[in-house]
Parts: sequence; structure tokens; C-alpha cells
Amino acid sequence: MQGKKILVTGGTGQVARPVAESFASGNEVWCLGRFGDRQARRALEELGARTVTWDMATDDLEGLPRDFTHVLHSAVHRGDGKDFEETARINAVGTARLMTHCSAAEAFLYVSSGVVYNRADRTHRYRESDPLGGAAPWLPTYPVAKITAEGVVRGLAEALALPTVIARLNIAYGPYGHGGVPMILFREMRKEQPCAVPRDGQNYCNLLHTDDVVRQVPLLWDAAQAPARVVNWGGDEEVGITDLLEYMSALTGVPVRLDRGDYSRETAIFDHDLRRGLIGDCSVGWKTGIARTLADLFEEYRDRIDAHVEAHGAEISK
Repeated sequence: MQGKKILVTGGTGQVARPVAESFASGNEVWCLGRFGDRQARRALEELGARTVTWDMATDDLEGLPRDFTHVLHSAVHRGDGKDFEETARINAVGTARLMTHCSAAEAFLYVSSGVVYNRADRTHRYRESDPLGGAAPWLPTYPVAKITAEGVVRGLAEALALPTVIARLNIAYGPYGHGGVPMILFREMRKEQPCAVPRDGQNYCNLLHTDDVVRQVPLLWDAAQAPARVVNWGGDEEVGITDLLEYMSALTGVPVRLDRGDYSRETAIFDHDLRRGLIGDCSVGWKTGIARTLADLFEEYRDRIDAHVEAHGAEISK
């Protein structure tokens, strides 16, 4: 990406921040967000990105340029788990304001989530055409936020003839912010908190490292069209959450306590035929990515991780 004018929302998030930082060299990058993390905001500005405070629940876009060539919309109001009406309104209105403001863009990318799918068994590989109606017991308003915004994005992509792609994200992780779900789980391990897993078997996901996020965003923009194109967005490998926990334990020596029961945070695995046909395969294997992320965020374990990687290099490099 060179010579483009790029707008990114959710500027300090797991997807938006690495994209903004990567493209700030050679492009004019603007970041919208609430910026509760002042250190992250300074880091973006030091790399040349322009930051603008924007709360999609309350703020319009008055004063913001309209001549952006590419838009990445990853900001979301997740809700409090109870107020479904307010969650739907905020995500619908904020997304509509953004798309109409940037209606002249070459491409608009909305970052949705696999949480929109109607839940099947844990080994089901979700396709883009599968039924919607997601459930998230850990935050019931979150699927409503994403499904509502997807509807607005579909409608305005056609009404505005704005080339658009809706990317349903699996689990993104890497050395930004809190590191994503894997690092949240690792922090539970460090606190000796039990990690909830199914009584039988395990949950599965497709981990996507931020290196692949950054590399694939321009490819997704290239795939944008009107009507909007919908594509699953995750890593190539199917990763068991219990396997992930045990691997992080092996890397760091931090013991993991598995709380096997009837309630655990559900994840999903994707069918990747469409995504692979559009933008190809990923470049970072999950074991390599997890080892690198742990070493970046938790320096006290770096020597142990390096030793483990050296001893199991062939396995980790996949």
C-alpha cells in the first residue's frame, strides 16, 4: 500500500492498530477511536498516523475528510450484555454514518465475527452461507452488534455502490494490546486461575496472527464489491483450545489448570475455501505465532521459550 488515504476505526484494537502502524509509512493514515490507551495513541502518532477521538455511540464525523481511498471499520460497541436495543442502535447508526461519509472510497472493509453464526456442534466448519443467529453466553449483546452492523453494511454497499467486503474474523492475536484471546488465557494461567474447557473433547478455532492480518487487509480490499462480499477470515489451521493451553504451558513452564465442565467460552472453526480462493493461504503457523507473541509480551519467559523453540524448531516452524 503506497500513496493511499486510509481510514481505520477502532484504532488501538487487535486488528486496527497493527494495520494502521504498518501502512503509516507511505500512506496517509487516519485512526478513529476512543483512545483510552494513551500509550497506544502516542505510538500511532509517532509512526505518522493521525488520530481522532470518535465514540460511535455519540459522535458524528463532522470535520473529518471525505476523500479516503480505503476504509477499515473494526470499531464495535459490544454492549453490556443486557441492553440489546441500544447495542443494535449504536452499531447501526455508527456504521451508517461512516459508510455515507466515505461513500467515495475505493474499498470498504467491515470486520465482523464468527460469533454471528447460529451455533452448531464444535467440530462444524462454518461456511459463509450458514444460518445466522449467533449466541455468546459470555456477552449476549455481542452477536447482536455484529449482525446488526452487517445488515447496514450490506444495505449501504448496494445503495451507495461502495465496493465492500465483510470479513468474519475468527481469533486474531499478536503483540498488540492485550494480545488477543490466547494471551488472556495465559494471564489466567499465570494467576493460577482454572481455564474453563468442555467436559468432553475441546473447542476449536482458527488463530490468525497479526502479521497475516496486516498482509491480508489489502487483499481483502482488492476483493471488495457491491453487493458486499462476505468471507470467513481466520488462520489455516484448526487449533484446539486445550491444545493451545497445554502448548503455552510447555513453552513457559506455567502450569495450566483445566476446569472441565458444561460451560466454556465457545469458539468456531471456518471453512476456508472462499478465503483461500480470494487471498490465498496464511504465512504464520499457530505454534510459531504463539511462541513469538509470548516472548514479545512476557519477556521473563523469553529464554525458556527460545530454548523450547530451538529444541522443537521443525515442529514450531510449521
